[in-house]
Amino acid sequence: MGGQIVFDPLLPWVVVWAAAALAALALALAVWRRLAGGWLRAGAALALLAAIANPALQTEERTALPDIVLVVVDESASQRIADRSAQTAQAVEGLTARLAALGNTQLRIVPIGDGPGNAGSLGMTALAEALSEVPRAQVAGAFLVSDGQLHDLDRAPDLPAPLHLLLTGREGDWDRRLVVRNAPAFAILGEPVTLTLRVEDQGAVPPGLAGRARLSIAAGGADPVTYQVPVGEDLDLPVTLEHAGLNVLRFQVAAEDGELTDRNNAAIVQINGVRDRLRVLLVSGEPHAGERVWRNLLKSDASVDLVHFTILRPPEKQDGVPVSELSLIAFPTRELFVEKIGEFDLIIFDRYRRRGILPAAYFDNIRRYVLEGGAVLVASGPEYGAADSLYRSALADVLPGTPTARVLEGGFRPEVTDLGRRHPVTEGLAATGPDGQPPWGRWFRLVEVQGETGDVVMQGPEGRPLLMLDRVGEGRVALLASDHAWLWSRGFEGGGPQLELLRRLSHWMMKEPELEEEALTARAEGLRLTVTRRTLAESARELRITGPDGTATVLPLVEVAPGRYQAEWIAPDVGLYRLTDGEIETVAALGPPAPREFEATIASAAALEPLLAATRGGAARIEAGLPEIRQVREGRPAAGRGWLGVTPRGAYLTTEVRIAALLPPWLFLLLGAGLAVAAWLREGRR
Repeated sequence: MGGQIVFDPLLPWVVVWAAAALAALALALAVWRRLAGGWLRAGAALALLAAIANPALQTEERTALPDIVLVVVDESASQRIADRSAQTAQAVEGLTARLAALGNTQLRIVPIGDGPGNAGSLGMTALAEALSEVPRAQVAGAFLVSDGQLHDLDRAPDLPAPLHLLLTGREGDWDRRLVVRNAPAFAILGEPVTLTLRVEDQGAVPPGLAGRARLSIAAGGADPVTYQVPVGEDLDLPVTLEHAGLNVLRFQVAAEDGELTDRNNAAIVQINGVRDRLRVLLVSGEPHAGERVWRNLLKSDASVDLVHFTILRPPEKQDGVPVSELSLIAFPTRELFVEKIGEFDLIIFDRYRRRGILPAAYFDNIRRYVLEGGAVLVASGPEYGAADSLYRSALADVLPGTPTARVLEGGFRPEVTDLGRRHPVTEGLAATGPDGQPPWGRWFRLVEVQGETGDVVMQGPEGRPLLMLDRVGEGRVALLASDHAWLWSRGFEGGGPQLELLRRLSHWMMKEPELEEEALTARAEGLRLTVTRRTLAESARELRITGPDGTATVLPLVEVAPGRYQAEWIAPDVGLYRLTDGEIETVAALGPPAPREFEATIASAAALEPLLAATRGGAARIEAGLPEIRQVREGRPAAGRGWLGVTPRGAYLTTEVRIAALLPPWLFLLLGAGLAVAAWLREGRR
């Protein structure tokens, strides 16, 4: 219940104040002239002014509103290490009981998890949103149950009551983490790049563990190599990439006894390896219509350095023209096939035959070049089945097809074999037309070969090999048993995918990762992992995924295209996952390389102290026991030894209002008239 006097004037307030001013002037004049009965005149004026102002007594029926206390509970990843989850539950339970004991207090619990996109703990954002949903007049205080590592302190709201922190963690906590300070996204193959790492210790590190750490380094699925490294110093690590495409480097710091968590002990760096320049040597045995196809293909790629020689005048040609009058360039055979052969990524022999230009020892050198990791492509014509064929040299040990000396002349349509439908060089090329065959133009020449080794991915009439691929030693060899691919480039009978086929073929020979026949790749989008297994086999094994905590999950691989199998999986948490199907192993990193929640794992109130001081709040460790909760007046300190305070707001809701006149207007007029008559009589007697 509450009451107050209110006014509802019969005339505008301007008139009332003007009358009051006039009455005050008259009274002042009476006092100056020393007239008798001045106080009676003043009473009469007040009575008349009160009658005009019409005073009334207003009484209200009020319902008290509870004080609201906001409790933001941090349930992010850093709050799930050690026993912090139990401490958090203990704090919430104890805080609920202590606030309930105060009476007329309402508790609002606001849980928060990990912020989206590695944003960390957004405690201030959650507090601001909760504050906007309740009346500010009822907010008596706010509590944070957290490790103090919040990442949105710049969004702290303006609180009308004290803010307190109940700190999880323990005084003796310590942690070690691995930091990747610098890692390039791209690197050139064969050239070293420098990564900068750092091992940091936080908290109360035991004396026997300070100073040194064990760091393991592994590339892809290879076995790790361990080194002893100093703690607290930047480590410059030179790295030379092994292959083109995505290279995954894994770094792991050995976990020590008593360490808070090993979730921040590992890091993964993904570097895309690119070739500076791809050097290709193209040797054309003689001018022909298809020679321009290879040249245009290789010259259209800006990353390819092409060295092209065409043999226009073989040594056996005797036409009587003096050598001094010829404008032809001599074929630098020794420089190309002895001194600099290792600098080429690919050697193409286009309709080449042995004419005595290259000695037999040079062909043996080319064979060793293949065995040591080089690539040779033979685009053959009729000469491949002749007596001076390349097969009649040391290259016979590495070439996948043996010529039978037959050359088939007649139209045929190239076809992709069943194996070719699964091979990355020819997959997707065999789209069929209305007649069930690929809508490609015909070729008219095929050198008959017998496939002894390698994979036949394209075939000619009656299943004869047309395109054969093989791996020999560390290198790769391809044989195209026809010289009519140029018909597709001319659009004969609709043409065909010659540029795409030849591009894939050349890039497969140069060991581009996206064209590997046997590969296991993983693509991560948030916590969703899409795994693709490419294989030439007709089936795929099950996929086994091992998480950062050692938990293994087995998934079936589903065929989505010939030779391509996939599996999709949503990971339970961020981290480094190992994937294998029993034959190939790879790794995938879900989430950021260094999750923000694990950058600082030691519980501390230092970052929040300015905000707590601004509201006269305080911090208390849950480890030391929950503090007592007291009520303090607004503006007073709200924290002390063993206690934290909330400010009672005294908010209420008015349910009923009653207004009653103090006196009837006629009574004010009668009182004023009586006082005026008394003043006149007093003056008359005098």
